[in-house]
Amino acid sequence: MRLLTRAVQCAVSQRESSRRHFWGWLNAVFNKVDYERIQTVGPDRAAAEWLLRCGAKVRFQGLDRWQHDYNALPTGPLGRFKIQGIDATESCIMYRGFDHLDGLQHLEEIKLNRCIYIEDMCLERLSTIENLQQSLLRMEVVSCGNVTDKGLIALHKLRNLELLFLSDLPGIRDRKTTVSRLQTALPKLDISLDLSD
Repeated sequence: MRLLTRAVQCAVSQRESSRRHFWGWLNAVFNKVDYERIQTVGPDRAAAEWLLRCGAKVRFQGLDRWQHDYNALPTGPLGRFKIQGIDATESCIMYRGFDHLDGLQHLEEIKLNRCIYIEDMCLERLSTIENLQQSLLRMEVVSCGNVTDKGLIALHKLRNLELLFLSDLPGIRDRKTTVSRLQTALPKLDISLDLSD
């Protein structure tokens, strides 16, 4: 009986592992950058397609509502709709797709809430995008378990960042030093946090 139980547990475990591997592979496919598409439809449309494909939402400049339906993306002349906000809550965006953000010039807000693939490399990459260094004003990083002090400190390059909300980040080990370094680099930054020491 024990042997049968162990065999069943092993089979269930392998099935779960296969399922996780499949979803990880599919998420990686969703994050693949199509540089030809960016050239064809422009950076904002291509980024919106990527974000919605991965389960995120976007808000375009001049529109109040968040767009979450890939099939209902607004159409019109090339370059007409500019992304102003990204809500990546529970989305599968990952580092490999961040090249989509390079051409965004009007992005003011990013919410990274409960994003399992967001890690330090993502925040470092985000903070090196010159357009975002100028345009990004507000950012949330909540319940992203792979983010550490190193990733948050990299945000100091976002020189116009006005508001940073941080919560439930278990990878943050030295909260006081991290916050102090960000405040020193960005004196106008308002940091709102709910982190345990």
